Amino acid sequence: MQPRDIAPHEILLPVKPAFIVFTLIAALMINLLPWSGLFLALKPDFVALAVLYWCIQQPRKVGFAAAWMMGLMMDVADGSLFGQHALAYSVLAFTGIVLHRRVQMFTMKDQVLHVIPILLLNDLVVLAVRTLAGADFPGFSYFVGSFIAGAMWPVMCFLLRLPQQPKSPQT
Repeated sequence: MQPRDIAPHEILLPVKPAFIVFTLIAALMINLLPWSGLFLALKPDFVALAVLYWCIQQPRKVGFAAAWMMGLMMDVADGSLFGQHALAYSVLAFTGIVLHRRVQMFTMKDQVLHVIPILLLNDLVVLAVRTLAGADFPGFSYFVGSFIAGAMWPVMCFLLRLPQQPKSPQT
């Protein structure tokens, strides 16, 4: 089954593992930028978005191990409770892998409607671990980043598919 946002006659090239690693590291670096003020409140979790994208598009290449390692790196870099992002990204990877065929069949608008609840689930897992560890509830503005990440889904899909586009023949 072809995703509806790809032309039916278009066949994508295989993705290179180095490109997947590059995108995951780039997402981690973007997450670690010194965000402040309104941008900090509106910042989506780029690592979660990248892990979810690759779990949906390449479930045989990116899965629980990659999600767990990215989560541990986020925990160390963020200075947060060790394992909270690892657990959340593992749940995210599981959900992405389970739903990958379904999400790929939808139009981009419908994909966004599936991605937002998955990202909200990721935020809920992180919030549950933080709350169990004694942190205060940050308010409902904590979930705004998931909606912004969902709105970024079409752009991310377009950008991450560019290297897979076949070269057009020179005539």
